[in-house]
Amino acid sequence: MHDDPMTTSPLSPSLPSAARAGAAGTVSLGRAAIAGLVAAAAALGVSELMAGLLPGATSLVAAIGQVVIDAQPPGAKDLVVALFGTNDKLALEVVIVLASLAIGAGLGVLATRRFAIAVVGFGVFGVAGFLAAIGDPLASPAIVAAQAALAVGVGIQVLGSLLSRARRTSALDSTSVSTGSDPARRSFLLRSGAIGIAAVAAGVGGRALVERLRSSPTGAGIPLPPATEPVPALASGTDLSPSIPGLTPIVMPNDRFYRIDTALLVPSVDTATWTLRIHGLVDRETTLTWEELLGLQMFEQYVTIACVSNEVGGNLVGNAKWTGVRLREVLELAGVQASATQLVGRSVDGWTAGMPTAWVMDPTREPMIAVQMNDEPLPVAHGYPARLIIPGLYGYVSATKWLAELELTTLESFDGYWVPLGWAKDAPILTQSRIDTPSGGVPAGRVAIAGIAWAPDRGISRVEVSIDDDWHDAELSAPISDTTWVQWKATWDAAPGDHVLRVRATDGEGVVQEELSSPPAPDGARGWHTRRVHVG
Repeated sequence: MHDDPMTTSPLSPSLPSAARAGAAGTVSLGRAAIAGLVAAAAALGVSELMAGLLPGATSLVAAIGQVVIDAQPPGAKDLVVALFGTNDKLALEVVIVLASLAIGAGLGVLATRRFAIAVVGFGVFGVAGFLAAIGDPLASPAIVAAQAALAVGVGIQVLGSLLSRARRTSALDSTSVSTGSDPARRSFLLRSGAIGIAAVAAGVGGRALVERLRSSPTGAGIPLPPATEPVPALASGTDLSPSIPGLTPIVMPNDRFYRIDTALLVPSVDTATWTLRIHGLVDRETTLTWEELLGLQMFEQYVTIACVSNEVGGNLVGNAKWTGVRLREVLELAGVQASATQLVGRSVDGWTAGMPTAWVMDPTREPMIAVQMNDEPLPVAHGYPARLIIPGLYGYVSATKWLAELELTTLESFDGYWVPLGWAKDAPILTQSRIDTPSGGVPAGRVAIAGIAWAPDRGISRVEVSIDDDWHDAELSAPISDTTWVQWKATWDAAPGDHVLRVRATDGEGVVQEELSSPPAPDGARGWHTRRVHVG
């Protein structure tokens, strides 16, 4: 074998490193990783754009995220909500996108050795997205298959194009070394950047279209009838927030109302085809259309609902005026059998919540199927067209959004969605209170201490505020009902220095809020909300 320098190994020290790479037609690991990352971004962007443009398509990112949510281990919900609050879904999707881009970068590197490996990798992603997406009740398997195939094809095409360009330009790197310029590198980066920007634009635009389509109620044009039993106007002294900056309003506006559920993409339900099935341990299975539901007597009530994941002092609680029909009246149409000890609400996407039948049938409370929230049709994010509102129970065992079925069964024979994940089956809302203001530093002098307290459906009879372990009774707002929170306030002559504020509530049955702290799992957080305040 002769020693021709043009046929030596790429590792030969007789050539500068850049020239050796160009002679061998190789691509640097950095450029390969960039090519793979951009290819993955292009695939994701195309899939999101198609989700927004094609009826029957859906977001593959959200579909994979839904699988992650449904497969979560016990305790994951508590941790994620504690970290991200109502941004938990956004955080999950960001993680999925970042992981996809990282894997794409890895496939780009592997493609420099065997391009077939990258092709298989992108294909696996497409199959995973398809399998996850067909779980969406609004998705068409044929459309989703075409969507996934196109996204995979775009990703592979972009990867091949960028790697080919990188190989063609790598031979110019030796010139860059001698002249001090790097036009080849700039050319590759400009092409990659342009494709990346287009991918981001497609992804963001597609998701915006998806969100707009799914957040727009669709229906048969049947107007919501007025309530035959409206609630009276709120009395004077019911809402203290106008005079106390920072105090939560007595009725939380729809756009500020907390949202916690398992849906990454909210179901889009058409009332023209919507039905409510009542079945199980009933005398006669019954199915109501939207028009038939609205034909029942409508009533209004204010009810405070809360998420079991709410930490002490947290914001996952809200009060609203709900309009709808009495749940017991709907159940009576089917005839509940005496052996039925559990009512299961099932959403159009399959999510379930189970509650004791005895709680629902207790005449001292008014569980309802709500169709309006604060005098507006239910927002899609809050359960349009119909959802359950069960006074006194945490949402995870009761507040079924996008309601599709009511099943009567027994407590022993079925567990709702969250129970196998370590949450309690019995979940009455605990007595809780929160300090809204002050927070941080305040000037010396007269200071308002204020917040909210709730114990639906027992009501609040007393709130006490501690200032450096000196307890005082707070003034309560005029209660709307036992099913809602109240506001409270106290006046404090604040002296300079550091101070500790605490609050505790007593419910309508005379039971004082528990002091001993506990995490939300398995049946709600306990403890007195505490704030440290510096007075300047």
